[in-house]
Amino acid sequence: MGVNKKILDLALPSILANITVPLVGMVDIAVAGHLDASSTASAATLIGGVAIGTMLFDLLYWNFGFLRVGTGGLAAQAFGRGDMTESASILSRAVGIALLCSFLLLAVQWIFVKAAFLVIDCTPEVRELASEYFFIRIWASPATLSLMALKGWFIGMQDSVSPMITDLAVNVINAVVSIVLALGLDAGGVHIGGMGFAGIAAGTVAAQYSGLLCAAAILLVKYRKKVFASCRAKTLLSAFRGSEMKRFFVMNTDLFIRSLCFIGIYIGFTTFSAHYGDLLLASGTILMKIMMLFSYFTDGFAYAGEALAGRYIGAGDKASLMRVIRFVFVWSLSIGVGFMFLYAFAGLPILKVMTNDYQVIDISLKYMPWMVMMPLFGCAAFAWDGIYIGATASRPIRNTMILAAAGFFLTYFAGLGILRALSPSPENFSVLAIHILLAAYLAHLIIRTVYLSARFRKDIACLV
Repeated sequence: MGVNKKILDLALPSILANITVPLVGMVDIAVAGHLDASSTASAATLIGGVAIGTMLFDLLYWNFGFLRVGTGGLAAQAFGRGDMTESASILSRAVGIALLCSFLLLAVQWIFVKAAFLVIDCTPEVRELASEYFFIRIWASPATLSLMALKGWFIGMQDSVSPMITDLAVNVINAVVSIVLALGLDAGGVHIGGMGFAGIAAGTVAAQYSGLLCAAAILLVKYRKKVFASCRAKTLLSAFRGSEMKRFFVMNTDLFIRSLCFIGIYIGFTTFSAHYGDLLLASGTILMKIMMLFSYFTDGFAYAGEALAGRYIGAGDKASLMRVIRFVFVWSLSIGVGFMFLYAFAGLPILKVMTNDYQVIDISLKYMPWMVMMPLFGCAAFAWDGIYIGATASRPIRNTMILAAAGFFLTYFAGLGILRALSPSPENFSVLAIHILLAAYLAHLIIRTVYLSARFRKDIACLV
């Protein structure tokens, strides 16, 4: 099988699964917007409750991204060596740690919410709804974190179809069950009373556990004989002892720090945008969503790079590793160039899809040139991430994100200092500040690309 076919076989299912993710958020918002508004909860308040509640989980679960990332690289290398016993141990270790982390989240849920609302500014009505959403959906955490580990393991086993099936099952069930539980059902003689707002969160819980059952069924059917036939309970329990367990924790500590840096940049971008008023906050939020569009596509090739780089490093096949890296970059950068043209020539239609507020559209058009530059460096950074993860080179991944986060904040605050020295009018100051914020975001992408490119020979090429 040619390298390009291997890359596409891994990338395309991941891309298909990725593009269903924003649809779920759109369904949840639409359901909230169609609930009967009461005197205490308008449609805007209900939508705000879903938005803030969802953001709480984004902030929470980003911290546990190491369950997918770390598991994928280790599993890919075990696959490359043909060591199915080690593959089984990696999965049992990852799922076991996922369950322990989920029980910790359940134990501290009240503390997390109280702490979060010390820094999240919203109305008391939105806070109450967001809290209600959170305290229902948090019970899906054992399934959600376990699915992260399982998705990483599937990708490491060169199988992107299984996580695609699982993701599609989760997303479709989430949409259907949330609608039924929130709005009710009255068709064909069947009458189910709606739960209202709580049904949106309950639908997500049902979907996550359904996805976990789907993944378990795939393991049973597809991997029981191939991977687990010779495993015994004692073998799986040994995965939690010895040097491999230490390696797992050291690597995932690095990846946890990496996640914290991502969160810092995400919160910083949103907080700094909010400082300049609702109009520029709306513009900044939409621009961030537009920036993430290309990631749904290039992430598929990053996953392919992760799986195949790990596989060939595990097999000690340097020639195949170098071919994979070359073609992953060709595909990723092709995606980047395609989105550069899309943002350059279809910026206005994209903005009109995101909002019908012409004030927001007009101000956002001023910043579209920044969008044109983002995909080139973004796709290169994502591709390198996948390759380094496959190589389990967690230290340079950690270091590059620390440098990138520092670059983001230094660029922003240095730019503001220069802007204040120029003393523009208050209105122009706010508009120019968003230009500086976007320059800071671009700077963090450039730092990631340059640093990982410079470290390649020392951290990756030397492994085989």
